Amino acid sequence: MVNLLSQLTHIEIHALDLDETARYYEEQIGLRVVDRTDDKVYLRAWGDYYTYSLVLSRGDEPGMVSMAWRTLSDEALEEAVKRVESAGYAGHWLEPDAHIGRSYVFTGPYGHTMQLFWDAKKYKAPAPFASQYPDRPEKRIGHGLAPRHLDHVTIAASDVQGFANWYSETLGFRRMAFAGFDVEGAEVTFFGVLTTNEKSHDLGILLDSSDTPGRIHHYAWWLETRDELVRAADLLMENGTPIEYGPGIHGIGEQVYLYFREPSGLRIEVNTGGYRNYVPDWEPNRWSPEQGADDFYRNLSLPPSMLEAFPPATKPTATEQGLVAGTEDAIIEAALHSHRPGA
Repeated sequence: MVNLLSQLTHIEIHALDLDETARYYEEQIGLRVVDRTDDKVYLRAWGDYYTYSLVLSRGDEPGMVSMAWRTLSDEALEEAVKRVESAGYAGHWLEPDAHIGRSYVFTGPYGHTMQLFWDAKKYKAPAPFASQYPDRPEKRIGHGLAPRHLDHVTIAASDVQGFANWYSETLGFRRMAFAGFDVEGAEVTFFGVLTTNEKSHDLGILLDSSDTPGRIHHYAWWLETRDELVRAADLLMENGTPIEYGPGIHGIGEQVYLYFREPSGLRIEVNTGGYRNYVPDWEPNRWSPEQGADDFYRNLSLPPSMLEAFPPATKPTATEQGLVAGTEDAIIEAALHSHRPGA
């Protein structure tokens, strides 16, 4: 299936305390507020080519409101809408707003809301933030973790292969890699990665044993070097943000990673490195936990908190590392009886 999307442009997440959360992203992460309403705050990283990459929206529990993807053209947007509606998941059109043109919003088969658009305002920094590099949308900043741009989002779904197949067949995502193991004569897939471009992934999928649709496990910002990631770990600790997991290196994707939580409780990853893949007929490899799909060095113990996705649910997700002691039965049961929510 021909890809219709160019990239992940921004995500919208819930903030329990809008002002406190916005301050954290400004002061600790190193983003900049570019717009604000009574119920939303729009922020950008210095390397974002569009106006913003993160929208904070007032909410009662951590979670993702939507993820937004730019199409490759206006014709690709129309084709994407046609395919989504033909697949039985019709959404609705929104008028131009918040620095993008008309957009189409729909909720897919596993409960995740996606916004598709073509027209977008290219960001041009005002004089105080303008870069000497003509190709940079804004000059590099020096405070906080200072990520260059939004990297990816990883969601939780009740069927990893089912999710990957639907988004590949409907919108053209490339299937890049999966991780799993065999049990009771069946293949259990607990993790997968998809991409719209040459990156290893801009959309990850973790197996979810809960009955709550539309959950997010984490989203990620990209740093340019390993030195910046080490600096990020130091800054987080010095400023009172505990590191949840890492630093380490993923086998799948080959990124160096670090996970922590923001004020509303949502998990953030910062990562760097990773391969680029331009092979048009790429066939995804299937990793086993023993190969180090999550922790390639195989020397880190993943904390139980990494089983949590958002909004919270009583049953766990899998992890990129596979199973965690005490959760095996729930995850295996979910894999062997996977389904689309509402199906």
